[in-house]
Amino acid sequence: MKKKIKSIFSKVLFGEEASAHCDGPCGVYDGASAEIAARAAVSMTKKLLELTTPTPQSSPEDKLNYHHTVARYTLIKEEQSEIAKRELLILWTDFFKPEHLDAFPDLHEFIWKLAKQCSYVKQHVDLEAAEKMHADIMKLAEMHHQASHH
Repeated sequence: MKKKIKSIFSKVLFGEEASAHCDGPCGVYDGASAEIAARAAVSMTKKLLELTTPTPQSSPEDKLNYHHTVARYTLIKEEQSEIAKRELLILWTDFFKPEHLDAFPDLHEFIWKLAKQCSYVKQHVDLEAAEKMHADIMKLAEMHHQASHH
């Protein structure tokens, strides 16, 4: 009887006991933020490669504006590559569980290489690498989507 009263009292004060398979409520993890960041990194890489380098005859103002633009585009590219990496690592460590390895046996290696790709894109102005990062993040988003619905 005492145990039953304690159980009822506990439910009134603390509600029903809940359990979850991930660190947050279902639906909190989403690959979209990594995909958006990867798209931004691709865009900034394209913009950097499209810039016209000033000539020795260019005005000091034109030279300064060029360097300022390079710095801004580079900063955005680096920030967005880092965001993409952080988001995919969150999916890897907080969402994907051991049972997902049955469906995706190369998951660990795929994400590890993708995180390295994000770092490479952050450090370099390489459109092919940025586009590969984006494509692989899209693959990861699809894996996440499939795992979310099973």
